[in-house]
Amino acid sequence: MDVQRLELLRELADRGSVTAVALATHRTPSAVSQQLKVLEREAGLPLTQRQGRGLVLTDAGRALARSATDVAVSLAKATALWDEFRNHASGEVSLVTFPTAGQMLLPGVIKNLGPGLVLNCADEDPELSDFPAFTAEYDIVLAHSMSGQLSWAGRGLKVVPLMTEPLDVGLPVGHPLADRAWVGPRDLAGETWIGVTDGYPFERILHAIEQEAGAHLSMSQRFADLALIESFVIAGLGIALVPRYTSGGGQPGRLVLKPLRGVESQRQIVALMRPDRAERVAVRTVIEALQSEAAKVEQSHTAK
Repeated sequence: MDVQRLELLRELADRGSVTAVALATHRTPSAVSQQLKVLEREAGLPLTQRQGRGLVLTDAGRALARSATDVAVSLAKATALWDEFRNHASGEVSLVTFPTAGQMLLPGVIKNLGPGLVLNCADEDPELSDFPAFTAEYDIVLAHSMSGQLSWAGRGLKVVPLMTEPLDVGLPVGHPLADRAWVGPRDLAGETWIGVTDGYPFERILHAIEQEAGAHLSMSQRFADLALIESFVIAGLGIALVPRYTSGGGQPGRLVLKPLRGVESQRQIVALMRPDRAERVAVRTVIEALQSEAAKVEQSHTAK
């Protein structure tokens, strides 16, 4: 079987439509369909079937698509082994991140990458319905989740944990709770809150605070942008949940952060990759740089 045709089948499994595969591989839809038909003849079994106006994989097609992933990983390992013999991590690596992770990690990573290795970065809204799907477009996807919410589970992706970031309660300077070492749900029940947009992951923690406090939280505003939320807190218009490492906390006269006890309040930040792309020496080099930078960030806050 032709490796390139196997890769098209794998792309169809990941992207869900011939049109999407054609766009990603710079082909016409008819060219993609023709190549898939050739692959079916080679396989001797139907690999796709009509569903409405599109194509879906048969059981045999899904099985062969999984095998195509194994082939891609093996080829990537062979290339990586050759690069290691040459002792040369070079080329371009593409990465997409959500804004706060990019702010926290990417400047240090790019600054310390060696010559010949280029990291091309983009940012996207982390609350898009299928953020992990960007692994089809980028070598590395920086994603986050609250505990127990793993939107990348069962996708066959390589997952590299980078850090666990606490979510603190952000208070304006001079707030009655600002002198406390930590706060709990009952301390927060009567406060005015600046919340997140409905459906965002941080909302689960707000609901948990309500349950523990036995009271409804009063939301005066809801925003998707964390910097906007912080600006309202700094102005004394309410309190909010804010990420410890990427907030404006610690700046005298601006924002006070207090650990939240009694409710699990943290997020996991990870790097997601297709397993074949994860084998590239250049990609592994960037991952190591991300891990190193994440450790520095955590250490810098532990030392405070």
